[in-house]
This record gives sequence, C-alpha cells and structure tokens, in this order.
Amino acid sequence: MRSAKDFFKPLALGAPTPLREIPFKPSRMIHFFDPSNAKMAAKVPEIAKKCDVMLGNLEDAIQADNKVAARMGLVKIGREVDFGTCQLWTRVNSLDSPWCLDDLTTLVTEIGDKLDVVMVPKVEGAWDIHYVDRLLAQLEARAGLTKPIMVHAILETALGVANVEEICSASPRMQGLSLGPADLAASRRMKTTRVGGGHPGYLVREDPNPANESAPRATAQQDLWHYTMARMVDACAANGILPYYGPFGDIKDVVACEDQFRNAFLMGCVGAWSLHPVQIDIAKKVFSPPVDEVLWAKKVIAEMGDGTGAVMIDGKMQDDATVKQCRVMVGLARMLAENDPELRRAYGF
Repeated sequence: MRSAKDFFKPLALGAPTPLREIPFKPSRMIHFFDPSNAKMAAKVPEIAKKCDVMLGNLEDAIQADNKVAARMGLVKIGREVDFGTCQLWTRVNSLDSPWCLDDLTTLVTEIGDKLDVVMVPKVEGAWDIHYVDRLLAQLEARAGLTKPIMVHAILETALGVANVEEICSASPRMQGLSLGPADLAASRRMKTTRVGGGHPGYLVREDPNPANESAPRATAQQDLWHYTMARMVDACAANGILPYYGPFGDIKDVVACEDQFRNAFLMGCVGAWSLHPVQIDIAKKVFSPPVDEVLWAKKVIAEMGDGTGAVMIDGKMQDDATVKQCRVMVGLARMLAENDPELRRAYGF
C-alpha cells in the first residue's frame, strides 16, 4: 500500500507538485462544443465571454472520422483564443478507445498550459484514475508544465456508481464528477431512452379515496436520478471535490431543464452541462444563489455574531447549523460576484 506521505508527491520526475486543495472556481455551466465544426469553433471566443467553462468535446458526439480533426481543432483553439476568466476543459475519448492515448499526449504537450481540466468518460474505478494520473504526470514533465491538470470523471456505468467513493479519493487531481445519465441508463438496463430528466412512467400515486374508490387519483412524476445524484454529492463533499449535473437532452424543453438544474443545485451540485447556447443562461441563473436568500443569509450571519448559541430572527430560530448553511450561500455568491457587476449589485457586495 502506498504511504499517505507520498500522495502529494509528483508521479513523474519534473512533473508539477499536486495541489492539496481543489480550487473552487465558478463553473455553473460546462458548455460543450465540437472543435471539428468550423462554425461552432468560430463562435468560441464570443461564447466564452458568457461562460464559466468551455469544453472541447472529443468523445461520443464526435463521429469516428472526425476524431483527429476535433483533437487538432482544439489545439488550434487553445493556442489562438483568449478565454479570459473562462476555463478551458476537454472531454477525451474513453480509456478503452483507440483515440484516448493520442488525445492526452497531443493536448497536454501542445496546449497543456491552457487546459484546466480533462474530463474522463466511463470511469469505473480508482484504477482508471490511477492510469490517467500517472500518464498526465509524465506528459506534464515532458511539456515542462508548472501547474497540474485536473481530472474530472463521469459516472456512466453501474460499476462506476458502486465505486464512486474510491474514484473521488483516487488522486489529488480529482476535480469533480458529473452524472452521465444516458450511458448509465444503458449500463443499468433501465427502460428509458431519455437523456437526463424524469420519466412519465416513474411516478407515485395517491391512495384510493375510501369514500369513492373509483375517483381519479393524483400522480406525481419522480426523478430517476435522485439516488445517484445524492450518492455522488456525498462522495464529492467527503473528498473535497465538486459535483455536477450532466446533460439535459431535450433542448426545447427549457422549463424542465431549469427544474432539473435547480434540483441538482439544491442537492449540492455546483453546475451542469450546457449542450446548446439556450442552456447557458439557464445554468447561470439556476446555479447562482437567489438574491433574496443571499440577503437573508447575510442578515443571519450579521445577527449571529460569532456563530454560537441561538437567536430568533423574524420569528425563526437560527443557530450554528443555520450559520454554516448561510456561509455556504454567501461564500458562493461572493465568488460569483467578483467578475459579475450585476450580481455584485444585487447581492449588495
């Protein structure tokens, strides 16, 4: 067994020292783009101005014939585009594909200084992260990088969910996890063809009316992903990394998209994937704390003083646990407001 003292030592001679704490940068939306699509690539500089994260996608949405073009397109974009405060991520091909090794080798050695995070699909256990961890260290050393590249895993298989705690703690590089509902549904043999969101057949029904058993009974649609999301959030929180909701595939249903994103936000996720520009503003809205709750949280913190004891504020009891909740809300709001004058004014910072 590897000594805990060695956990934060570089895995290759000349590689940068691993970070001891994952930086929590704004990442309300991870906006996917196809680097092999010339029209989409041309829009990257403008879209980056309104995004927290831009992700050059090399995996499932890219046809096999375009894999190399997408990889080289991302290299070109990384070299030429000024992303400002927007982070640049990539989703490489799966570890069992013929493209993954070239994805990592090319991107790290060509634009490793521009890449913040590498998203690894279909991660099933700590062994997958260990492979990527060592390889990235070797490539960083070759490229002379001074900042380690973070790793983000997608939960897309039943085995990955079963091993989620071990995945989160596998490396100091682990930045976060995303839910991959479509592949996970197939892995579990779930009977749905939707990409994220609920399902009209997954519901609860109220009991019969004793006075009229033939009367209509109300139903409520349930969330297929609640268990997985809760387990993912707990595993991330326990290991100091960040959880994200993945894709919401029905681009036209902006109402359900907002609902799903808000559920994820309330459960502890810090962001979600954006597959279309219309979802950028939805994610920005949902994953920014509501103004009224931030103002209330600031009031509680101010009146609680050192945070100990209990006080009554507007008829509600507040104690140390409440202050902790409020500090989470205010801390996130303050961070988001740093580069957003509109939010700064709204939150009163």
